[in-house]
This record gives sequence, structure tokens and C-alpha cells, in this order.
Amino acid sequence: MTAPPFGGRGGGRGGPRKLDPADRAQLQDSPVSLRRIGSLFAPYRWQVAAVMALIVVASTVALATPFLVREVIDRAIPEQDVPLLVWAVVGMLVVTVVSAVLGVVQTWISTTVGQRVMHNLRTSVFSHLQRQSLSFFTRTRGGEVQSRLTNDIGGMQTVVTSTATSIASNVTTVVGTVVAMAVLSWRLSLLSLVVLPPAIWLTRRVALMRRAITAQRQRALADMQTQIDESLSISGVQLGKTLGAGPVMSDRFAATSHLLVDLEVRSQLSGRWRMATMSIIFSAIPALLYLAAGLPATSGGMTIGTLVAFTGLQSTLFRPLMSLLDVGVSVTSSLALFSRIFEYLDLPVDIADPEHPVPMPKEEVAGAVRFVDVGFRYEGSHRDALTGVTIEVPPGSALALVGETGSGKTTLASLVARLHDPTTGQVTLDGVDLRDIRLAELSELVGVVSQETYLLHATIRENLRHARPGATDAEIEAAARAAQVHELISSLPDGYDTVVGARGHRFSGGEKQRIAIARTLLRDPRVLVLDEATSALDNETERAVQAALDVVSRGRTTITIAHRLSTVRDADQIVVLDHGRAVERGTHEQLRALGGRYATLLARGGEVRPAVDGQPTLAR
Repeated sequence: MTAPPFGGRGGGRGGPRKLDPADRAQLQDSPVSLRRIGSLFAPYRWQVAAVMALIVVASTVALATPFLVREVIDRAIPEQDVPLLVWAVVGMLVVTVVSAVLGVVQTWISTTVGQRVMHNLRTSVFSHLQRQSLSFFTRTRGGEVQSRLTNDIGGMQTVVTSTATSIASNVTTVVGTVVAMAVLSWRLSLLSLVVLPPAIWLTRRVALMRRAITAQRQRALADMQTQIDESLSISGVQLGKTLGAGPVMSDRFAATSHLLVDLEVRSQLSGRWRMATMSIIFSAIPALLYLAAGLPATSGGMTIGTLVAFTGLQSTLFRPLMSLLDVGVSVTSSLALFSRIFEYLDLPVDIADPEHPVPMPKEEVAGAVRFVDVGFRYEGSHRDALTGVTIEVPPGSALALVGETGSGKTTLASLVARLHDPTTGQVTLDGVDLRDIRLAELSELVGVVSQETYLLHATIRENLRHARPGATDAEIEAAARAAQVHELISSLPDGYDTVVGARGHRFSGGEKQRIAIARTLLRDPRVLVLDEATSALDNETERAVQAALDVVSRGRTTITIAHRLSTVRDADQIVVLDHGRAVERGTHEQLRALGGRYATLLARGGEVRPAVDGQPTLAR
């Protein structure tokens, strides 16, 4: 009979596990309901019940082998009982085959259930995070989000196929083995109960020593991985070359690698000591049993078959018993896993679809945008980013927002795409409050081209189709022509099937910007928000991108955040913001004649400079 594996995550190789303080803290901060966990598996209750039944049956069937061995040694061979010998051997083979088949079926069912539950959770968390506001992603590290989606939810598979099934298997094995041992010989059973506790204690001590070394080794590996990620990424290599930091990075990497060598040697030695300890124990306990069976005072007329069968049973008791000692750690770790997942699922959605949405068919939307006494304050901020802003943008007209850095331009424009909701007042589209429009419809009506262009690591065609999955190749090319980037794409060896590379590094800033414009155009929005779309470009590239923007803006309501005032001279309306307030408005000529803030900006050379009072860029 084979001993079942250790329960929990990685308990088999690393020995006894120690409770992670982070898991305990997680459960204290976010307790998790067992009923809620059970609800995840409710649709698969029959499959779970089948797995548990298979575990019990497999463990029970496997206990027949020692009794068959006893019959072979005590009766079949000494008495030359060939029929009994054949039946006993056939029985052993049947036990082995049945146990193997039941194990395969159990693994298939438990893995299927685990994968389905994991899939449901993964998609639920991903969809829920998609609905979170930008403030959530501003205050949350990207690596943490990825860890929840991959590591924590991936650990769900372990909970189902390892932790739960292993606990059930180990309990069944221990109970069944103890009963079988008592049936075979109560005297040897008492001896085992005396010998096992110190043997388990010694093994755990050695395993815990190895665990401490392994933890240091894992930290060193993590440091090395971080150095590789930071130093050998595109940005890291570029930084190292420009700062001449290559030798320093190499020395730092060598030091970490040297530390890892030492820890690896110590880890292997401690592992060898653990294996040596277990080997001694596995040899010592049967030896003591043989001694007890041979002494007249303790043998009690025991047969050789009983001794062999008992020794085989006793050897299978050690591992599952060790595993059950770690049940508390396994359960706590599993509950902490669920707690972290549920923590994300329970995040409130700041910007959600309305309960009773107002339908906004694109063909019926004119594109009139109106800001009505709008005020806004960022979470955690002590001052308003916008205060009492009222602006009316007629359909098809062009509004330009100008002002110092920190004046509230980007904040105001972000309200149109409903990246934020105003704290006070309202923003309307054709007289309908944006909060009354379904988010999916609003994203079709409002397109945004920002200064920071983000391209997926995919082909140009896939990047463009990301905006509209159902777009035809002809529509993609039409959008690229309108953005004045079709000729560039066609000149590439692979054309629209060219892979843009990580974050679009193979293209210049202006080329990426025009691809982003084409992507937005595919949605054919009624309102176009241009958030400093040309501010990071040189003059020549800016002129090319601006020409593309002039073409795509025709016939649409356009809201432009201006970095260089020369790009908004022809706007129908220019609004000057200062500390979140609209202080001036009018055409270029009117504001220049007014001699106010706009005229001051023009006198500087027509380019907005950072504010001298140090306003934070959070409220641009």
C-alpha cells in the first residue's frame, strides 16, 4: 500500500509547515465565511461527494493487502495451499488495480471541479476589477493585482485537489490503519503508539531547520529575479547604459548569486539530514517491532505473517499522520487564499451602470456636452480639483481647455469619458446625465486619445481591432488612412500583421500616437477627447499628428487639452482654467484682446509651463 501524499501546498517535500503570519493577519482583517466558500462548490456537490466516496473506498480497499499477505505467509505457503495462494495473489493484484483506477477517477473529478471553480472565480475577479475606477489602480500595485488573479486563484486548484482531498485521504488512512493494526496485534499497536510520538517530533525538528534555510534561499531567489527583471528589461538596460551602471549591477548580481550558492549547499545538506533521519526512523521502528515479536514476553504467539502484515501497515501510518499534524496550517492558508480573493470581489464599484439606463442610440446622438456647476475632489485630497465649472459645448464644435499644470484640465476632460464622476454638479450628453447612460454605450459615444499611448504586445491589426472586435480589414485600413498612418503601416514588411513589440517600442512617439488615433476612430465616437495628445512630440512629429487630428475632428464634438496654444487657435471656444475654476472663456482673438491669463500664456511663447505654486499633477 502506498502512503498518501502530504496535504496542503507543498507539504510533502518541505516537511511540516509553519503558519505564515501574513495568512493569520489576512483572516483577522478579512474573515471569510465557510458558507460562502461552500457556495462556490454548490453546483458541483455531487462531484465533490463522489471524490470523498472514492477516497474512502480506495483507502479501505488498500487495507486488504496486509491481510492477504498474512494469509500467504501463514497458510498458503506453509500448507502448500495452491488455490488459496492463487486467490491471495489475485486479490493483491485486484487491490492494486482498483486503487489505481479509483485514484485516476478521483484526480479527474477533483481537477475538473477545481479548474471550473477557478475559472469562475478568475473571470469574476477580472470582470469586477475592470469595473473599478482609476483611483483603485492608482493606489494598488500592478503586481498585487496580477498575484491575486494568477497565484491566489491558481491556488484554488491546490485547495481542491490537494488540501481537501489529502485531508480526507489521510484521515481515512490513519483511522483504517490503526483499526487494522489493532486487529492484527494489539500488543504491537501499543508499542507503535509509544515509539511514534518521539519519531514524529525528531522528524519535524529536522524539517523545520531545513524550512528556515529554504526560506532564506527563496528570498535570495526573489532578489535575483527582481534584479533580472529590473536590469534586463528594455527600460532597465537603457537606464544602465545611460548611467554607466552596468558594472555596479553586475557586482550586485554576483553577490546575490554567491549568497545563493551558500544557501543551496546548506539546503541540500539539511535535506540530506532530513532524509537520513527519516531513513533511521523507518529502519528503527520495524526493528523494534521485530524485537518485540521475538521476545516471549511480548510476542503473544504472533505468527510471521501477522508480523510482516503489521510492519507493512505501520510503515504507511507515519506519513499521513505527519500530514494531519499540519491540518491547521493547511486550513488557515486555504482560508486566507479565499479571503484575498473575496476581498477583491467585495470591492465597491465607484462607477457603475445605472439601474434604469437611458438608451442612447449612436445615430441619434448629436454630441452636445454640458458641464453644469461641476466640482470634483480626488479621494484622500484636501482640496477640490474642480470648483463650480459650467461650460456648454454645442454639437460638432471644438472646445479647448488651457491652463497651468494642476489647473484641472485633465480632470475635467476625464469626466466626459466617465473615468471619474463629479463630486458635485453634473456632466450631460445631449441633456442626459452621463451617470444615466450605460458604460458600454458611453464608451462608443466618447473616444479618448491621451498623451500616454498604450499599445498591446500584438500585431497592428490586433491593436486596432481591440477597439472594435468586429471591424473588417477595410474599416481598419480606412481608420488608419484617416489617422494618416496607413502609408507607414503598408511600408512595413508584414504590414498590418507587424508586431508592435512591448508597449510599442519599435515605433516612434508620433507613429504610436497615430495608431492610437486610428484605434479610437474605429469606434466612430460622437465626442472626441484629446488629452494633450501631442505634448510629448517634437515639432515636426506634432505637425503630422495634428494634421491627423484635424481630419478626424471634423463633424465631431471635440474637447482638447492644449499644451501648445498654437494647436487650439482655431477652436470655437477656449476655456482657461486656474486652480480648478474657469476664469476665462472665448475665442483666441477675444482672449488675446482681453489681456488676461490667456494673453499671459501667449506672451510666454504659447506653451504652458508648470505652475510656480507647485500644484500636484494629480489634479491637472
